[in-house]
Amino acid sequence: MLPIIFIMPFIQLIILSNAATFEIKNIKFSFIDHNKTSLSRELVDKFKASKYFNIINEFPSNKIAKSEMLKGNIDVILEIPEHFERDLVKHNSAAISATINAIDGAAAGVENVYLNQIVQQFNKHATVNLLPLHKNENQYQRISSIPSFWYNKTLNYKTFMVPGILVLLVTMITLFLSGMNIVREKEIGTLEQINVTPIKKHQFIIGKLFPFWALGLLLLTIGLLIAKILFNVPIIGNIFLLYAYTSIYILVILGIGLFISNFTETQQQAMFIAWFFMVIFILMSGLFTPIESMPVWAQQITNFNPIKYFVEVMRMVMLKGASFTDIIPQFTKTLIYAFVMNGLAVWGYRKTT
Repeated sequence: MLPIIFIMPFIQLIILSNAATFEIKNIKFSFIDHNKTSLSRELVDKFKASKYFNIINEFPSNKIAKSEMLKGNIDVILEIPEHFERDLVKHNSAAISATINAIDGAAAGVENVYLNQIVQQFNKHATVNLLPLHKNENQYQRISSIPSFWYNKTLNYKTFMVPGILVLLVTMITLFLSGMNIVREKEIGTLEQINVTPIKKHQFIIGKLFPFWALGLLLLTIGLLIAKILFNVPIIGNIFLLYAYTSIYILVILGIGLFISNFTETQQQAMFIAWFFMVIFILMSGLFTPIESMPVWAQQITNFNPIKYFVEVMRMVMLKGASFTDIIPQFTKTLIYAFVMNGLAVWGYRKTT
């Protein structure tokens, strides 16, 4: 248990925060230039200069390029038509085609955004340089927008991911440890010795909960220090509010773990059942995918997911500076969840001799 408690949080928080990213980089890019002009080469140079695209090769034909995509060697194929520059000069418009490997639909969508951004930048530059001099320049003035990014000004994905991964670590460790707790007593035979003592059920449950509750708060402290020192994640809100909510949330998770432990006979059974629920809770918590993108029935199910509320509170307090008034809905639901799950844990423990 000691490596799980102390080593696992460090390793997972450091590795996952760097590895789990929504950015798509090193996109394997290829192009087919039928135009062979300075303008087409300038367009290709725009992609070469991008940090997101990795130019693999130039292909002489679309057939060869698609064959390479079929093998998995290419992600994006840009095809520049033969009369690209002529159409742009004469008609002030030209079409290029892009083929994107969309097996991973989310990644393909991001790649398409990157591609369009570069094409639009090139389009502005080309329009200015190719405009006939006799035309009135005022008619080509564009409306420009100045974006303002709230809560994550640098658009750093770690600012978004680290609080979520911290939720994941606190949840996993406390759930697994509490899930194996009573089962371990059953396996080594000490549970029968405890049952013959005059200790009451609620006293036994509290004795099992408190050490792991304290460990959960310790893990939160370690995670917050790593987030601040190593990843420079802002903590704008009241940190004591974060601890107050986490104290209630850990009771929910420990209650679930002890409830599982009451009805299993071996640590393997407890781990399998705990992991089964953990996977569902994580995937439907909004940690990696937006809840708003889920079907309506799935969104309704997430209302019973305690991890969802912890993820929301963690990001609201740390990144938005939310106050207690802002998190009252999540706090209330989590408190009810804590009473229900720990009530079931006490009820499910059969103190028999």
